[in-house]
Amino acid sequence: MDASFWSLVALILFFGVLAYFKVPALITGALDGRAEKIRNDLEEARRLREEAQQLLAEYQRKRKEAEQEAESIVASAKREAEALAKDAERKAQDYVARRTAQAEQKIAQAEGQAVAEVRAAAVDVAVEAAEKIIAQRMSGAAAGDAFKKSLDEVKARMN
Repeated sequence: MDASFWSLVALILFFGVLAYFKVPALITGALDGRAEKIRNDLEEARRLREEAQQLLAEYQRKRKEAEQEAESIVASAKREAEALAKDAERKAQDYVARRTAQAEQKIAQAEGQAVAEVRAAAVDVAVEAAEKIIAQRMSGAAAGDAFKKSLDEVKARMN
C-alpha cells in the first residue's frame, strides 16, 4: 500500500467527517446569511437613497417657495415705499400751496390796510385844507356852520 492509497483514504475520511458534522450545510448557511445581510444592506441603502432624494426635492421646493415669498415681500415693500414717497410729496406740495395762499392773503390784507390808511390820511389832509380854505374865505358863525355841514357830508360818504 502505497502513499497514494493512504492519501485517498485520508481524503475520503476527511470528506466523511465534514459530511458527518454537516460542515457544507454550515458553510452554505453562513454564505446564505451573508448574502441575505448584503441583500438587506442594499435594500436599506436603496430606501435611504429614496428618502434622501425626497428630502432634497422637498428642500428645493421649500427654497423656491421661500425665494418667491422673499421676492413678493421685496416687491410689496417697494410698492409701499413708492406710495409713501408719493404721499409725502403730495403732502409737501399741499403744505407749500397752503402756505403760499396764506402769505398771499396776508399780503392782500396788508395792501388793503395800507390803502385804507392812505385814504384816511388823504381825507384828514383834505379836511384840514378845506377847513383852512373855508376859514380864510368865510368868517364868523356862517363859516362854522358851513364847515360842520361839509364835514358831516364827508363822513357820511366815508361810511
